[in-house]
Amino acid sequence: MVPLACALALAGCAVTPQPLSLAERQAQLRADRQTMFGSQEAVSAPVTLQEAMARALKYNLDYRVKLMEEAMAQRQLDLSSLDMLPKLALAAGYTSRSKDNASSSQNVATGEQSLVPSISTEKRDRTADLNLSWNVLDFGVSYYSAQQQADRVLILEQRKRKVAQQLMQQVREAWWQAAGAQQLQGRVDALLKDAQSALEDARQVEKQKLRSPLDALNYRRQLLDVIRQMSAVRNALSQAKPRLAAIMNVSPGQDFQVATPSGMPVPALGMDVDRMEEMALLNRPEVVEAQYSSRISALETRKAMAKLLPGLEFSVGQHYDSNKFLVNNSWSDAGLRISWNLLNLFSAGPITRAADAQKQVSNSQRLALNMAVLTQVHVAYLDFQGKSRQYELEHELNGVDQAIYQQTRNAVESGASARLQGILADANAVFSSLRLYQSYGDLQNAYGLMGASLGLDPLPSTTKGYDLASLSQALQGAENQWQGTVSGGKQ
Repeated sequence: MVPLACALALAGCAVTPQPLSLAERQAQLRADRQTMFGSQEAVSAPVTLQEAMARALKYNLDYRVKLMEEAMAQRQLDLSSLDMLPKLALAAGYTSRSKDNASSSQNVATGEQSLVPSISTEKRDRTADLNLSWNVLDFGVSYYSAQQQADRVLILEQRKRKVAQQLMQQVREAWWQAAGAQQLQGRVDALLKDAQSALEDARQVEKQKLRSPLDALNYRRQLLDVIRQMSAVRNALSQAKPRLAAIMNVSPGQDFQVATPSGMPVPALGMDVDRMEEMALLNRPEVVEAQYSSRISALETRKAMAKLLPGLEFSVGQHYDSNKFLVNNSWSDAGLRISWNLLNLFSAGPITRAADAQKQVSNSQRLALNMAVLTQVHVAYLDFQGKSRQYELEHELNGVDQAIYQQTRNAVESGASARLQGILADANAVFSSLRLYQSYGDLQNAYGLMGASLGLDPLPSTTKGYDLASLSQALQGAENQWQGTVSGGKQ
Protein backbone atom coordinates (compact mmCIF):
# COMPACT_ATOMS: atom_id res chain seq x y z
CA MET A 1 0.00 0.00 0.00
CA VAL A 2 2.78 2.40 0.91
CA PRO A 3 4.66 1.91 -2.42
CA LEU A 4 1.43 2.52 -4.29
CA ALA A 5 0.82 5.75 -2.38
CA CYS A 6 4.40 6.89 -3.09
CA ALA A 7 3.99 6.13 -6.80
CA LEU A 8 0.75 8.12 -6.95
CA ALA A 9 2.41 11.06 -5.15
CA LEU A 10 5.37 11.06 -7.55
CA ALA A 11 3.03 10.88 -10.55
CA GLY A 12 1.14 13.88 -9.24
CA CYS A 13 4.38 15.86 -8.97
CA ALA A 14 5.40 15.19 -12.60
CA VAL A 15 5.45 18.29 -14.85
CA THR A 16 5.11 18.10 -18.63
CA PRO A 17 6.23 20.93 -20.99
CA GLN A 18 3.41 23.21 -22.06
CA PRO A 19 4.37 25.19 -25.20
CA LEU A 20 2.79 28.58 -25.80
CA SER A 21 -0.06 28.50 -28.26
CA LEU A 22 -0.19 30.73 -31.34
CA ALA A 23 -3.04 32.72 -29.81
CA GLU A 24 -1.02 33.36 -26.64
CA ARG A 25 2.00 34.52 -28.63
CA GLN A 26 -0.16 36.80 -30.78
CA ALA A 27 -1.76 38.29 -27.67
CA GLN A 28 1.67 38.90 -26.16
CA LEU A 29 2.84 40.51 -29.40
CA ARG A 30 -0.15 42.88 -29.44
CA ALA A 31 0.47 43.81 -25.82
CA ASP A 32 4.17 44.43 -26.47
CA ARG A 33 3.47 46.66 -29.48
CA GLN A 34 0.95 48.61 -27.45
CA THR A 35 3.53 49.07 -24.70
CA MET A 36 6.27 50.04 -27.16
CA PHE A 37 4.34 52.56 -29.27
CA GLY A 38 0.83 53.02 -27.86
CA SER A 39 1.51 55.77 -25.31
CA GLN A 40 3.73 57.98 -27.47
CA GLU A 41 2.86 61.42 -28.77
CA ALA A 42 2.30 61.19 -32.51
CA VAL A 43 4.71 62.90 -34.92
CA SER A 44 2.54 65.70 -36.29
CA ALA A 45 5.15 68.19 -37.55
CA PRO A 46 8.68 68.16 -38.97
CA VAL A 47 11.03 66.83 -36.30
CA THR A 48 13.66 69.28 -35.08
CA LEU A 49 16.95 68.18 -33.55
CA GLN A 50 15.75 69.08 -30.07
CA GLU A 51 12.47 67.18 -30.53
CA ALA A 52 14.39 64.13 -31.76
CA MET A 53 16.54 64.30 -28.63
CA ALA A 54 13.44 64.72 -26.44
CA ARG A 55 11.76 61.70 -28.04
CA ALA A 56 14.89 59.62 -27.52
CA LEU A 57 15.10 60.59 -23.85
CA LYS A 58 11.42 59.91 -23.28
CA TYR A 59 10.74 56.85 -25.42
CA ASN A 60 14.04 55.11 -26.22
CA LEU A 61 13.82 51.58 -24.79
CA ASP A 62 17.52 51.27 -23.92
CA TYR A 63 17.32 54.49 -21.91
CA ARG A 64 14.20 53.19 -20.16
CA VAL A 65 16.19 50.16 -19.02
CA LYS A 66 18.72 52.45 -17.30
CA LEU A 67 15.89 54.33 -15.61
CA MET A 68 14.45 51.05 -14.34
CA GLU A 69 17.86 49.95 -13.05
CA GLU A 70 18.17 53.19 -11.11
CA ALA A 71 14.68 52.75 -9.67
CA MET A 72 15.51 49.18 -8.65
CA ALA A 73 18.72 50.37 -6.96
CA GLN A 74 16.68 52.92 -5.03
CA ARG A 75 14.38 50.14 -3.83
CA GLN A 76 17.43 48.15 -2.75
CA LEU A 77 18.59 51.18 -0.78
CA ASP A 78 15.23 51.28 0.99
CA LEU A 79 15.63 47.61 1.90
CA SER A 80 19.19 48.20 3.14
CA SER A 81 17.93 50.99 5.41
CA LEU A 82 15.35 48.62 6.89
CA ASP A 83 18.14 46.21 7.87
CA MET A 84 19.33 48.75 10.47
CA LEU A 85 16.05 48.53 12.39
CA PRO A 86 15.63 46.20 15.39
CA LYS A 87 14.14 42.78 14.72
CA LEU A 88 10.58 42.32 15.93
CA ALA A 89 9.50 38.67 15.82
CA LEU A 90 6.01 37.38 16.46
CA ALA A 91 5.50 33.63 16.90
CA ALA A 92 2.53 31.47 17.81
CA GLY A 93 2.19 27.72 18.08
CA TYR A 94 -0.10 24.84 18.92
CA THR A 95 0.95 21.34 20.03
CA SER A 96 -1.07 18.20 20.63
CA ARG A 97 0.13 14.86 22.01
CA SER A 98 -1.47 11.43 21.88
CA LYS A 99 -0.37 10.69 25.45
CA ASP A 100 0.43 12.75 28.53
CA ASN A 101 3.96 14.06 28.87
CA ALA A 102 4.42 12.23 32.18
CA SER A 103 7.75 11.82 33.97
CA SER A 104 9.19 10.64 37.28
CA SER A 105 12.45 11.12 39.25
CA GLN A 106 15.21 8.70 40.20
CA ASN A 107 17.40 8.75 43.28
CA VAL A 108 20.99 9.31 42.23
CA ALA A 109 22.47 7.33 45.11
CA THR A 110 20.18 4.30 45.09
CA GLY A 111 18.83 4.38 41.56
CA GLU A 112 15.30 3.86 42.87
CA GLN A 113 12.30 5.85 41.74
CA SER A 114 11.79 8.72 44.14
CA LEU A 115 8.54 10.21 42.82
CA VAL A 116 5.48 8.75 41.25
CA PRO A 117 4.96 9.64 37.55
CA SER A 118 3.38 13.06 37.16
CA ILE A 119 2.60 15.61 34.43
CA SER A 120 3.25 19.34 34.28
CA THR A 121 2.06 20.03 30.75
CA GLU A 122 -1.23 19.51 29.00
CA LYS A 123 -1.72 17.32 25.98
CA ARG A 124 -2.75 20.38 24.03
CA ASP A 125 -0.82 23.60 24.41
CA ARG A 126 -0.94 27.04 22.77
CA THR A 127 1.95 29.48 22.89
CA ALA A 128 2.59 33.02 21.68
CA ASP A 129 5.80 35.11 21.75
CA LEU A 130 6.66 38.66 20.80
CA ASN A 131 10.39 39.44 20.85
CA LEU A 132 12.22 42.65 20.09
CA SER A 133 15.99 42.32 19.64
CA TRP A 134 18.72 44.67 18.47
CA ASN A 135 22.27 43.66 17.72
CA VAL A 136 24.68 46.59 17.78
CA LEU A 137 27.20 44.78 15.57
CA ASP A 138 24.55 43.95 12.97
CA PHE A 139 23.46 47.58 13.04
CA GLY A 140 26.99 48.75 12.29
CA VAL A 141 27.41 46.30 9.43
CA SER A 142 23.98 47.19 8.02
CA TYR A 143 24.83 50.89 8.28
CA TYR A 144 27.93 50.44 6.13
CA SER A 145 25.96 48.27 3.69
CA ALA A 146 23.30 50.98 3.37
CA GLN A 147 26.00 53.57 2.67
CA GLN A 148 27.44 51.32 -0.02
CA GLN A 149 24.02 50.87 -1.60
CA ALA A 150 23.54 54.65 -1.54
CA ASP A 151 26.80 55.03 -3.47
CA ARG A 152 25.63 52.36 -5.94
CA VAL A 153 22.52 54.47 -6.56
CA LEU A 154 24.78 57.43 -7.29
CA ILE A 155 26.87 55.25 -9.61
CA LEU A 156 23.74 54.29 -11.56
CA GLU A 157 22.91 57.99 -11.86
CA GLN A 158 26.32 58.55 -13.45
CA ARG A 159 25.77 55.61 -15.79
CA LYS A 160 22.40 57.08 -16.72
CA ARG A 161 24.18 60.35 -17.53
CA LYS A 162 26.63 58.45 -19.70
CA VAL A 163 23.84 56.65 -21.56
CA ALA A 164 22.02 59.97 -22.09
CA GLN A 165 25.19 61.56 -23.49
CA GLN A 166 25.77 58.62 -25.83
CA LEU A 167 22.10 58.63 -26.86
CA MET A 168 22.19 62.34 -27.70
CA GLN A 169 25.36 61.73 -29.69
CA GLN A 170 23.58 59.07 -31.73
CA VAL A 171 20.55 61.33 -32.23
CA ARG A 172 22.72 64.22 -33.42
CA GLU A 173 24.49 62.03 -35.96
CA ALA A 174 21.31 60.29 -37.20
CA TRP A 175 19.31 63.55 -37.40
CA TRP A 176 21.86 65.31 -39.59
CA GLN A 177 22.09 62.25 -41.82
CA ALA A 178 18.30 62.24 -42.15
CA ALA A 179 18.25 65.99 -42.84
CA GLY A 180 20.84 65.61 -45.59
CA ALA A 181 19.00 62.62 -47.05
CA GLN A 182 15.73 64.54 -47.12
CA GLN A 183 17.39 67.48 -48.86
CA LEU A 184 18.99 65.29 -51.54
CA GLN A 185 16.24 62.71 -52.06
CA GLY A 186 14.26 64.75 -54.56
CA ARG A 187 17.31 65.77 -56.55
CA VAL A 188 18.56 62.18 -56.73
CA ASP A 189 15.16 60.95 -57.93
CA ALA A 190 15.02 63.66 -60.60
CA LEU A 191 18.53 62.79 -61.80
CA LEU A 192 17.67 59.07 -61.94
CA LYS A 193 14.54 59.84 -63.95
CA ASP A 194 16.52 61.98 -66.37
CA ALA A 195 19.25 59.34 -66.69
CA GLN A 196 16.68 56.58 -67.29
CA SER A 197 15.08 58.67 -70.02
CA ALA A 198 18.48 59.34 -71.63
CA LEU A 199 19.30 55.64 -71.42
CA GLU A 200 16.11 54.72 -73.25
CA ASP A 201 16.93 57.26 -75.96
CA ALA A 202 20.45 55.83 -76.21
CA ARG A 203 19.02 52.34 -76.73
CA GLN A 204 16.85 53.61 -79.56
CA VAL A 205 19.82 55.36 -81.17
CA GLU A 206 21.83 52.16 -80.87
CA LYS A 207 19.05 50.11 -82.46
CA GLN A 208 18.70 52.54 -85.35
CA LYS A 209 22.51 52.61 -85.75
CA LEU A 210 22.58 56.40 -85.82
CA ARG A 211 25.92 56.38 -84.05
CA SER A 212 28.97 54.15 -84.32
CA PRO A 213 28.66 50.99 -82.18
CA LEU A 214 31.62 51.87 -79.94
CA ASP A 215 30.40 55.41 -79.31
CA ALA A 216 26.90 54.14 -78.58
CA LEU A 217 28.19 51.54 -76.14
CA ASN A 218 30.41 54.04 -74.32
CA TYR A 219 27.51 56.49 -74.12
CA ARG A 220 25.20 53.84 -72.67
CA ARG A 221 27.89 52.63 -70.27
CA GLN A 222 28.36 56.12 -68.84
CA LEU A 223 24.63 56.46 -68.31
CA LEU A 224 24.44 53.04 -66.64
CA ASP A 225 27.34 53.98 -64.38
CA VAL A 226 25.51 57.16 -63.31
CA ILE A 227 22.32 55.16 -62.66
CA ARG A 228 24.26 52.57 -60.65
CA GLN A 229 25.94 55.19 -58.48
CA MET A 230 22.75 57.20 -57.95
CA SER A 231 20.82 54.03 -57.04
CA ALA A 232 23.42 53.23 -54.41
CA VAL A 233 23.16 56.79 -53.10
CA ARG A 234 19.35 56.57 -52.96
CA ASN A 235 19.52 53.27 -51.08
CA ALA A 236 21.92 54.79 -48.54
CA LEU A 237 19.76 57.89 -48.15
CA SER A 238 16.61 55.82 -47.67
CA GLN A 239 18.12 54.20 -44.54
CA ALA A 240 18.76 57.49 -42.72
CA LYS A 241 15.21 58.10 -41.48
CA PRO A 242 14.63 54.51 -40.24
CA ARG A 243 17.81 54.78 -38.14
CA LEU A 244 16.60 58.04 -36.63
CA ALA A 245 13.14 56.53 -36.08
CA ALA A 246 14.66 53.60 -34.18
CA ILE A 247 16.51 55.92 -31.82
CA MET A 248 13.33 57.98 -31.23
CA ASN A 249 11.33 54.73 -30.82
CA VAL A 250 9.01 55.69 -33.66
CA SER A 251 7.19 52.74 -35.18
CA PRO A 252 9.18 51.34 -38.16
CA GLY A 253 7.66 52.33 -41.48
CA GLN A 254 5.97 55.47 -40.13
CA ASP A 255 6.65 58.39 -42.46
CA PHE A 256 7.77 61.68 -40.95
CA GLN A 257 9.63 64.78 -42.03
CA VAL A 258 12.79 66.29 -40.60
CA ALA A 259 12.76 70.05 -40.02
CA THR A 260 14.92 71.59 -42.73
CA PRO A 261 17.83 73.43 -41.10
CA SER A 262 18.02 77.12 -42.00
CA GLY A 263 21.77 76.95 -42.51
CA MET A 264 24.89 75.05 -41.66
CA PRO A 265 26.83 77.25 -39.23
CA VAL A 266 30.22 76.07 -38.05
CA PRO A 267 30.35 75.65 -34.24
CA ALA A 268 33.21 77.43 -32.52
CA LEU A 269 35.43 76.27 -29.66
CA GLY A 270 36.84 79.25 -27.82
CA MET A 271 37.93 77.41 -24.68
CA ASP A 272 41.59 76.61 -24.15
CA VAL A 273 42.60 72.98 -23.80
CA ASP A 274 43.69 73.33 -20.16
CA ARG A 275 40.21 74.46 -19.19
CA MET A 276 38.75 71.56 -21.18
CA GLU A 277 40.93 69.09 -19.29
CA GLU A 278 39.80 70.46 -15.92
CA MET A 279 36.12 70.42 -16.95
CA ALA A 280 36.36 66.84 -18.21
CA LEU A 281 37.98 65.56 -15.00
CA LEU A 282 35.24 67.27 -12.96
CA ASN A 283 32.22 66.33 -15.07
CA ARG A 284 32.86 63.01 -16.79
CA PRO A 285 30.52 60.29 -15.45
CA GLU A 286 33.28 57.67 -15.54
CA VAL A 287 35.53 59.74 -13.27
CA VAL A 288 32.74 60.41 -10.77
CA GLU A 289 31.77 56.72 -10.85
CA ALA A 290 35.38 55.72 -10.08
CA GLN A 291 35.34 58.01 -7.03
CA TYR A 292 32.14 56.42 -5.76
CA SER A 293 33.63 52.97 -6.35
CA SER A 294 36.67 53.93 -4.25
CA ARG A 295 34.33 55.02 -1.48
CA ILE A 296 32.48 51.70 -1.68
CA SER A 297 35.79 49.83 -1.35
CA ALA A 298 36.70 51.89 1.72
CA LEU A 299 33.32 51.11 3.29
CA GLU A 300 33.82 47.43 2.53
CA THR A 301 37.00 47.52 4.60
CA ARG A 302 35.22 49.27 7.47
CA LYS A 303 32.44 46.70 7.30
CA ALA A 304 34.95 43.85 7.46
CA MET A 305 36.68 45.45 10.46
CA ALA A 306 33.34 45.98 12.19
CA LYS A 307 32.62 42.25 11.97
CA LEU A 308 35.72 41.66 14.13
CA LEU A 309 34.21 43.55 17.08
CA PRO A 310 32.18 41.92 19.86
CA GLY A 311 28.47 41.52 19.21
CA LEU A 312 26.17 43.18 21.77
CA GLU A 313 22.49 42.25 21.60
CA PHE A 314 19.58 43.72 23.57
CA SER A 315 16.27 41.90 23.70
CA VAL A 316 12.86 42.28 25.32
CA GLY A 317 9.90 39.97 24.93
CA GLN A 318 6.34 39.20 25.90
CA HIS A 319 5.27 35.53 26.13
CA TYR A 320 2.11 33.49 26.68
CA ASP A 321 1.55 29.76 27.33
CA SER A 322 -1.90 28.21 27.79
CA ASN A 323 -0.56 25.36 29.96
CA LYS A 324 -2.86 25.25 33.03
CA PHE A 325 -0.11 23.82 35.21
CA LEU A 326 1.87 27.06 34.97
CA VAL A 327 1.44 29.55 37.78
CA ASN A 328 1.95 32.46 35.38
CA ASN A 329 0.62 31.92 31.88
CA SER A 330 2.05 35.22 30.58
CA TRP A 331 5.32 36.92 31.39
CA SER A 332 7.86 39.42 30.10
CA ASP A 333 11.62 39.17 29.92
CA ALA A 334 14.62 41.27 28.97
CA GLY A 335 18.16 40.27 28.18
CA LEU A 336 21.63 41.49 27.33
CA ARG A 337 24.06 39.20 25.50
CA ILE A 338 27.61 39.79 24.34
CA SER A 339 29.53 37.46 22.05
CA TRP A 340 32.96 37.67 20.47
CA ASN A 341 34.71 35.27 18.19
CA LEU A 342 38.31 35.69 19.34
CA LEU A 343 39.64 33.86 16.29
CA ASN A 344 38.48 36.81 14.18
CA LEU A 345 41.33 38.83 15.65
CA PHE A 346 43.73 36.87 13.46
CA SER A 347 41.89 38.29 10.42
CA ALA A 348 42.64 41.92 11.31
CA GLY A 349 46.10 41.91 9.71
CA PRO A 350 45.06 40.33 6.39
CA ILE A 351 42.04 42.63 6.18
CA THR A 352 44.21 45.71 6.69
CA ARG A 353 46.74 44.57 4.09
CA ALA A 354 43.98 43.72 1.62
CA ALA A 355 42.47 47.15 2.18
CA ASP A 356 45.81 48.85 1.48
CA ALA A 357 46.24 46.80 -1.69
CA GLN A 358 42.72 47.63 -2.81
CA LYS A 359 43.35 51.31 -2.17
CA GLN A 360 46.49 51.22 -4.30
CA VAL A 361 44.60 49.43 -7.09
CA SER A 362 41.81 52.01 -6.93
CA ASN A 363 44.29 54.87 -7.07
CA SER A 364 46.05 53.31 -10.06
CA GLN A 365 42.74 52.73 -11.83
CA ARG A 366 41.66 56.30 -11.17
CA LEU A 367 44.93 57.70 -12.53
CA ALA A 368 44.66 55.48 -15.62
CA LEU A 369 41.07 56.65 -16.13
CA ASN A 370 42.12 60.28 -15.75
CA MET A 371 44.79 59.74 -18.39
CA ALA A 372 42.25 58.13 -20.73
CA VAL A 373 39.84 61.05 -20.23
CA LEU A 374 42.57 63.61 -20.97
CA THR A 375 43.53 61.68 -24.09
CA GLN A 376 39.91 61.59 -25.25
CA VAL A 377 39.62 65.34 -24.77
CA HIS A 378 42.69 66.01 -26.90
CA VAL A 379 41.63 63.49 -29.57
CA ALA A 380 38.10 64.98 -29.70
CA TYR A 381 39.57 68.50 -29.95
CA LEU A 382 41.91 67.53 -32.80
CA ASP A 383 39.10 65.61 -34.52
CA PHE A 384 36.83 68.67 -34.34
CA GLN A 385 39.52 70.89 -35.83
CA GLY A 386 40.13 68.37 -38.63
CA LYS A 387 36.41 68.05 -39.36
CA SER A 388 36.10 71.85 -39.45
CA ARG A 389 38.86 72.13 -42.05
CA GLN A 390 37.35 69.28 -44.05
CA TYR A 391 33.93 70.94 -44.04
CA GLU A 392 35.36 74.25 -45.20
CA LEU A 393 37.06 72.47 -48.09
CA GLU A 394 33.91 70.53 -49.00
CA HIS A 395 31.88 73.76 -48.81
CA GLU A 396 34.15 75.51 -51.30
CA LEU A 397 34.34 72.44 -53.54
CA ASN A 398 30.55 72.13 -53.52
CA GLY A 399 30.24 75.75 -54.61
CA VAL A 400 32.53 75.06 -57.57
CA ASP A 401 30.66 71.87 -58.53
CA GLN A 402 27.27 73.59 -58.34
CA ALA A 403 28.56 76.44 -60.54
CA ILE A 404 29.91 73.92 -63.09
CA TYR A 405 26.56 72.13 -63.08
CA GLN A 406 24.70 75.41 -63.62
CA GLN A 407 26.93 76.38 -66.52
CA THR A 408 26.66 72.92 -68.08
CA ARG A 409 22.88 72.86 -67.74
CA ASN A 410 22.63 76.24 -69.40
CA ALA A 411 24.79 74.93 -72.24
CA VAL A 412 22.63 71.80 -72.59
CA GLU A 413 19.42 73.84 -72.64
CA SER A 414 20.84 76.10 -75.35
CA GLY A 415 21.94 73.09 -77.39
CA ALA A 416 25.65 73.91 -77.10
CA SER A 417 26.44 70.71 -75.15
CA ALA A 418 25.34 67.07 -75.24
CA ARG A 419 22.71 65.77 -72.84
CA LEU A 420 25.19 63.34 -71.32
CA GLN A 421 27.44 66.18 -70.19
CA GLY A 422 24.53 67.71 -68.30
CA ILE A 423 23.72 64.40 -66.62
CA LEU A 424 27.34 63.84 -65.61
CA ALA A 425 27.62 67.38 -64.27
CA ASP A 426 24.39 66.88 -62.34
CA ALA A 427 25.73 63.63 -60.88
CA ASN A 428 28.96 65.33 -59.82
CA ALA A 429 26.94 68.12 -58.22
CA VAL A 430 24.77 65.60 -56.35
CA PHE A 431 27.85 63.75 -55.11
CA SER A 432 29.36 67.05 -54.06
CA SER A 433 26.22 67.99 -52.12
CA LEU A 434 26.20 64.55 -50.53
CA ARG A 435 29.81 64.93 -49.44
CA LEU A 436 28.98 68.40 -48.10
CA TYR A 437 26.11 67.11 -45.94
CA GLN A 438 28.18 64.14 -44.79
CA SER A 439 31.06 66.44 -43.92
CA TYR A 440 28.75 68.75 -41.98
CA GLY A 441 27.20 65.76 -40.22
CA ASP A 442 30.71 64.60 -39.28
CA LEU A 443 31.43 68.11 -38.01
CA GLN A 444 28.29 68.13 -35.86
CA ASN A 445 29.14 64.65 -34.63
CA ALA A 446 32.65 65.80 -33.69
CA TYR A 447 31.12 68.81 -31.92
CA GLY A 448 28.79 66.56 -29.94
CA LEU A 449 31.69 64.23 -29.15
CA MET A 450 33.64 67.23 -27.88
CA GLY A 451 30.84 68.03 -25.45
CA ALA A 452 30.54 64.39 -24.39
CA SER A 453 34.30 64.22 -23.74
CA LEU A 454 33.87 67.22 -21.42
CA GLY A 455 31.01 65.51 -19.58
CA LEU A 456 28.43 68.18 -20.48
CA ASP A 457 24.88 66.95 -19.96
CA PRO A 458 22.41 67.42 -22.83
CA LEU A 459 19.52 67.98 -20.42
CA PRO A 460 19.49 70.33 -17.39
CA SER A 461 18.82 68.91 -13.95
CA THR A 462 15.36 70.53 -13.76
CA THR A 463 12.70 71.03 -16.45
CA LYS A 464 9.25 72.61 -16.52
CA GLY A 465 7.74 69.26 -17.43
CA TYR A 466 8.39 65.96 -19.14
CA ASP A 467 6.18 66.41 -22.19
CA LEU A 468 7.92 66.72 -25.55
CA ALA A 469 7.50 70.48 -25.76
CA SER A 470 9.05 71.08 -22.32
CA LEU A 471 11.87 68.63 -22.95
CA SER A 472 12.61 70.19 -26.35
CA GLN A 473 12.73 73.65 -24.79
CA ALA A 474 15.00 72.43 -21.99
CA LEU A 475 17.30 70.73 -24.50
CA GLN A 476 17.51 73.92 -26.55
CA GLY A 477 18.41 75.88 -23.41
CA ALA A 478 21.04 73.32 -22.48
CA GLU A 479 22.39 73.47 -26.05
CA ASN A 480 22.69 77.26 -25.87
CA GLN A 481 24.43 77.05 -22.50
CA TRP A 482 26.66 74.30 -23.84
CA GLN A 483 27.64 76.41 -26.85
CA GLY A 484 28.41 79.31 -24.56
CA THR A 485 30.54 77.01 -22.38
CA VAL A 486 32.65 75.47 -25.13
CA SER A 487 32.92 78.81 -26.88
CA GLY A 488 34.57 80.40 -23.87
CA GLY A 489 31.50 81.91 -22.23
CA LYS A 490 30.51 81.57 -18.61
CA GLN A 491 28.76 78.50 -17.43
